[in-house]
Amino acid sequence: MTNNDILKKLRVALQLRDDEIVKILELVDFRISKSELGAFFRKEDHPKYMECGDQILRNFLNGLVIHLRGPMPKKGEQPKKTKVNKPVPPKK
Repeated sequence: MTNNDILKKLRVALQLRDDEIVKILELVDFRISKSELGAFFRKEDHPKYMECGDQILRNFLNGLVIHLRGPMPKKGEQPKKTKVNKPVPPKK
């Protein structure tokens, strides 16, 4: 399984749009455009296909943690109680 496959599966499982993924990457100060992101979701034989590198996937996962849990408290601070996003039940 490639990094592109992992990114695609997470996007579908979490029902994320491209602009939401861009915002999640910005949480960890990683800038990417929607068109660059779209290249990861193309088929491998497409001329504009790009391979998703380890750095992009790592930053996405780190940003996803911040997106879902909130920012990590600094040393010595009490963690803030945050409202956890509940998963949306599947539509029938």
